[in-house]
Amino acid sequence: MTKSAAKKPTPPDLYLFLQMANIFAINRCSSSVYQRFIVQFNSTQRFNPLSSHVSKSRFIKLNNLRRNCSLSSDAAAPFIVADDEKYGNKQVISITPRLYDYILANAREPPILRQLREETANMRGSQMQVSPDQAQLLAMLVQILGAARCIELGVYTGYSSLAIALALPESGCLVACERDAKSLEVAKRYYELAGVSHKVSVKHGLAADVLKSMISNGETCSYDFAFVDAEKRMNQEYFELLLQLVRVGGVIVIDNVLWHGKVADPLVNDVKTVSIRNFNRNLMADDRVSISLVPIGDGMTICRKR
Repeated sequence: MTKSAAKKPTPPDLYLFLQMANIFAINRCSSSVYQRFIVQFNSTQRFNPLSSHVSKSRFIKLNNLRRNCSLSSDAAAPFIVADDEKYGNKQVISITPRLYDYILANAREPPILRQLREETANMRGSQMQVSPDQAQLLAMLVQILGAARCIELGVYTGYSSLAIALALPESGCLVACERDAKSLEVAKRYYELAGVSHKVSVKHGLAADVLKSMISNGETCSYDFAFVDAEKRMNQEYFELLLQLVRVGGVIVIDNVLWHGKVADPLVNDVKTVSIRNFNRNLMADDRVSISLVPIGDGMTICRKR
């Protein structure tokens, strides 16, 4: 190929840059992200992205969004204003890394839980572990309920189950279901270190099978609290089984209901996302429970059985 026939590098697609800026700004209300994209926008001389009505509209929309972000001098605590006026222009805090650090600094984490968290951080799949603020909420729910009998589906290395077990009375019981034997060994070691092994009944196997066995054994309506953090595509089945096991007035908490924000993105339609989205929709219409979707961690829905 001759030099004259060689293709010239394709100039940056600023339409794409603006779209990405819009997405980041909506998700994070980030002034710094907005500014970086606008610098790119202004400095590029290859073509003018404002040459069409569509690109002008995108730019105006992004600029309006920027004005809706109220930032402190160090961009530590932005808030987002709801677009829909029916919500009264409600200002909602958007969690930045600095603000999240502050939240974690104000979460009470027992030393044994911190030790487990730090060990788990070096393991494969460490992102599956709940955060200290989530664990604190789970423990408080158990205490508020006065729960004595609990269930957890999806133990991993035991951070959330240990938080629950520590909150249970000495006579309490937590049925902890996990299919991965290796991570379960870590959990059992920490139950021993924390002195709560007598409260935890470890079940190695598939969560649905364990729940069905408990129902067959006549344990229906005998549990106060359940936490679900297992296979997301099984959430509906887990929920139906737990409704049989949890008493009236008992609570079921489901983790990862926001799924990294994917549930709100109509362009994301993989199997897990669609499954969680459908489960959330079903919960909204389910009059067997009262619900509250809490945007903590990756989103947790608290269900109280009526």
